Amino acid sequence: MFVIIYVVFINLFGFFSMYRDKQLAIKQQRRVPERKLINIAIIGGSVGSFIAMRMFRHKTRHTTFSVGLPLLVMLHLGILLFILFYIQA
Repeated sequence: MFVIIYVVFINLFGFFSMYRDKQLAIKQQRRVPERKLINIAIIGGSVGSFIAMRMFRHKTRHTTFSVGLPLLVMLHLGILLFILFYIQA
């Protein structure tokens, strides 16, 4: 149960971090550092970050995000499926 709560929370955090960065970019204000956005995705927020990237058309020209996030999504989904079906079985 902890795993599911963590995954939901971190992906919501990733989604809203990308949204916040997009809003700051529109207003030409100080932005969320890319390293922070990447780190959020790495620790499990890749799905939320990827959805926000596509939904808000944000960071789509950056290879780190346009290639890296889909790869992280696949990796994280694989890890999550492994945890849910093999470790808790």
